[in-house]
Amino acid sequence: MISNLNKRSTGSTIAADICIVGAGAAGISLALSLSGRGLKILLLESGFEFADEKTQELYAGEVADEKLHSPPDKYRQRRFGGSTTIWGGRCMPFDPIDFEQRDYVPLSGWPISYEDLAPYYQTANWLLEAGVYEYDADKVFDPVKQAAIQGFQSEILKTNNLERFSCPTNVGDRYKQRLVLAEDVEVLLGANCTGIQLNPTGDHVQQLDIASLEGIKATVHAKKVVLATGGIETTRLLLASNDVCPNGIGNAHDLVGRYYQCHIAGNLGKLTVFGPPTKVRHGYEVSPEGIYCRRRFALTADTQKSIQAGNMVARLHFPKIVDPSHKIGVLSGLFLAKNFISYEYGKRLKDGQSSLGIYLKHFANIILDPIDTVKFLYHWITKRTLAKRKFPSVILSNKSNQFTFEIHSEQYPNPNSRVTLIEDKDALGMRKVKVDWQYLPEDIESVRRSLRLFVQEINQSGLATFEFNDDQLEEDLTRFGAYGGHHIGTTRMGTQPETSVVDPNGKIHDIDNLYISSASVFPTSSQANPTLTIVAMSLRLADHIAETLQAGKPTHSIIS
Repeated sequence: MISNLNKRSTGSTIAADICIVGAGAAGISLALSLSGRGLKILLLESGFEFADEKTQELYAGEVADEKLHSPPDKYRQRRFGGSTTIWGGRCMPFDPIDFEQRDYVPLSGWPISYEDLAPYYQTANWLLEAGVYEYDADKVFDPVKQAAIQGFQSEILKTNNLERFSCPTNVGDRYKQRLVLAEDVEVLLGANCTGIQLNPTGDHVQQLDIASLEGIKATVHAKKVVLATGGIETTRLLLASNDVCPNGIGNAHDLVGRYYQCHIAGNLGKLTVFGPPTKVRHGYEVSPEGIYCRRRFALTADTQKSIQAGNMVARLHFPKIVDPSHKIGVLSGLFLAKNFISYEYGKRLKDGQSSLGIYLKHFANIILDPIDTVKFLYHWITKRTLAKRKFPSVILSNKSNQFTFEIHSEQYPNPNSRVTLIEDKDALGMRKVKVDWQYLPEDIESVRRSLRLFVQEINQSGLATFEFNDDQLEEDLTRFGAYGGHHIGTTRMGTQPETSVVDPNGKIHDIDNLYISSASVFPTSSQANPTLTIVAMSLRLADHIAETLQAGKPTHSIIS
């Protein structure tokens, strides 16, 4: 059932076995997994089935440096389906090494292992419509005919690392009907959680305060409460709920909001492959079940350990878009359309190249490259705009066999990279956030050590050459700051309250019924986009909560 808080009387009380706050990837997958187990589930969502400007404004806040991090109301979506309403669909699991304690990555080591999460990854893959759970490219595609670079062999630098792409699936749209028909689930729209009320001893959630922007207020009583509102908003809600715990819930050791991680990313270097363009496959392959996939370059886990570098992957990428010397009409078209592209991606096309001469050169590229431009537009309209399963991103034929590498690297946990509250308040009277994302010199050095091995392995292959500007590396990796909507680590998971906010099951230490389902519990960020792992962790949490409430296994499959 889907309902609206504005249709209820103010002052009403709502009871449930489990209350989930936030109907994005985490909240909806959690509700679907809990459904059918004999429990009453309430799923609260601040927004609606459509974008609402006033609701989105509740995300507004400050950033310490806009060059390093987007404003808090950008990229995130406060609506039914959460940020899956705008995501790109990239899926890949974390690697086994990401869960290990590594002495060269401070505060690394998860209290669970890859094996603990592996069974849930398979279901998460299906929920996000990314096909079968297989991320070894050589087991999905012909390792010779569909190799990234034909003939390239290395014991330490692998090209069989695979990423899969969801439709991209808006989990709100995709699973709306399932939630409508579920007799044990109520989705309550327009319901903003404004406070978590603990009992006097601070070890149990007594109620949640909720309110709509139209002034309707109510309370929720639940046996178990799960915050599934993302790394920034979960932090905000915990810090703001400070009537019993003066520093905020779960914050006795000043950890809530700290260790905020995204990813270190950028396009850099110059890879030149010898021979005809047919020797390189830098685009997307379609798996047997119809999923867009792409190979990535990555160092083996043993190699990472030997050079003491964090986890990093690299994708073959086209030349720098803002520089018109590439002579590619499609890329120039993207540059000229930068003001019409979504904020997070459009800002990467605003790189100081804005003189009249630059614009004229981009216009010339379009005029002089009409055939490829028309072909691209036809492909984009048919395979992206009008397609249900969308072509993931811009891929162009590369006649020069020259590429950059698109780097996506783990960020080391840093206690000074954090989310805090400011005195300004939103329309509901809640204090807004300030995001101070910071990176460490070790983040850059980690990438540098990895790239030097890329140079070694590629150049000695005799098939290609790779070089990068060592002196310019930090600038290349931080030019656009924190990458995407990857809000990780602010309520980290661990076994001890002194060093973590939640336990291995996502429960806040010393509170018996309050859980977090979000990338905020990840101790480290891996090389991977977090969505697939968020969903897998949510499915694992659903089993744990059902077990604690002595509920059975679901009476139906959540995959359909």
